[in-house]
Amino acid sequence: MKHLKSRSQDLRSLFENNITIEYVAEPLKAMPADAEVTQVLHWMEAQNFDVIGVETGDTISGYVERSSLIEGNGKCSDYQRVFHPKELIAISTPLMKLLPILQQTPRLFVLDCNQVTGIVTCGDLQKAPARMLLFGLVTLLEMNLLRLVRLYYPQDSWQQILKKERLEVARRLWRESQERNEATDLLDYLQFCDKRELVLNQPELLEQLGLKSKRFGERFLKSAEQLRNRLAHAQNLVTGSSWTELISLAEAMEMLLIRCEEVE
Repeated sequence: MKHLKSRSQDLRSLFENNITIEYVAEPLKAMPADAEVTQVLHWMEAQNFDVIGVETGDTISGYVERSSLIEGNGKCSDYQRVFHPKELIAISTPLMKLLPILQQTPRLFVLDCNQVTGIVTCGDLQKAPARMLLFGLVTLLEMNLLRLVRLYYPQDSWQQILKKERLEVARRLWRESQERNEATDLLDYLQFCDKRELVLNQPELLEQLGLKSKRFGERFLKSAEQLRNRLAHAQNLVTGSSWTELISLAEAMEMLLIRCEEVE
C-alpha cells in the first residue's frame, strides 16, 4: 500500500484561495460623531465593546476606545482616533496571513472597497474557519510523523522501541477494527504520543527536523497534541496559554511540517 504525503503547501493553497478573514471578522458597530460621550459609554458598557467606529454621515471615519471615554464629556468626535495604516487589513486577506499580524496587534479594522466595515481580534480565532486551519496543520503534522515512523522503522522494528503498554493499546484498537472489517495495519493505530516517541528516538531525525534536543521536541510536540485535543473537543484554544503563544505554536508547527516533508 502506498502512503501518499499530504503537503503543507496544499493546506496553505486551500486557505489562501478559499478562506479569507471575511469569514471570521465581525461588523464594526458605530455611533454618530455628534453622539454624547455619556450615551456612547453607557452603550459600549452594555454591549461589552472595547472599541466602536465613529460615523460621519454614512462613513466610519475613525474609532473610539471605551477606556478613553471614562469620566469624559462632550461629543464622541472629541475622542475620535483616525485609523492608522498598520491597523487596517483588506477583507480579502487570506486567513493564513492573519495569524502573524495578530501577534503584533490586538485588533485590526477590516477594509471593504476602501471603507472600514469590520473588526477582527484574536478572539475571532476561536471561530470555526480558524479552528479548521489549526486542526488541518496539526493533522498534517501527525500524518507526517507517521510517515517518518514508516520510513525509519522498517519491518515493524518500531515494536521493539515502543513501551509494552502502548503497544498493547495499538493492538487492542487494531483487533477491534479487524472485528469490524476496517483494519489496515497496526501502525495506523498508534496515537500521537506514540508517533512522537518513535520520531524523537531517532537522533538523525532530530537534526533533520531542526529540533534542538529530544526534550525540546517532546515539549513542543506535547503542546501540538494539547492544541489538537482542545480543537477536537471544541474547547477554549488558549486555556492555560495566551494568543501570542498559540500563534507562535501554529507558526512553529508549519515550519516543522515543511521540514518533515523534506525528509525522504
